[in-house]
Amino acid sequence: MVLRKSAEDYLEAIYVLKQKHGAVRSIDVAHHLDYSKPSVSRAVGNLKNDGYLEMMEDGELVLTDKGAAAARDVYERHTILTALFTALGVSGKTAVEDACNVEHAISAETFACLKAAYHDNLFELMTPQGDDADKKKKKKKKKG
Repeated sequence: MVLRKSAEDYLEAIYVLKQKHGAVRSIDVAHHLDYSKPSVSRAVGNLKNDGYLEMMEDGELVLTDKGAAAARDVYERHTILTALFTALGVSGKTAVEDACNVEHAISAETFACLKAAYHDNLFELMTPQGDDADKKKKKKKKKG
């Protein structure tokens, strides 16, 4: 089953909040995403029905193995895309916003290639810091 953008956003939010705060409740997700409580409640019900999360008796939201895997996947796409866009010179705020949009549309094949390039540091040469470092190296060679 292919998750919709909104479902991926909810799973990613629950994953991020869990990493930061431990226990996560619907109200935490509503605040994090700036959504209404009824919208979050409906989405939580859908995610429960689809096997992505469980709600404990005290209201805590717990990702199932299936939900955690999907959430980690979305979060990985988000963080790597944000880093790549930032390395290309995109401002931080815009990089995060664009990554949030692209993370839902990018194919697994394209993301795998970008991820490999990112991990191989191929984008380092494109960063302003990389350009400055290259200029400094050239200056040192001229002096020496």
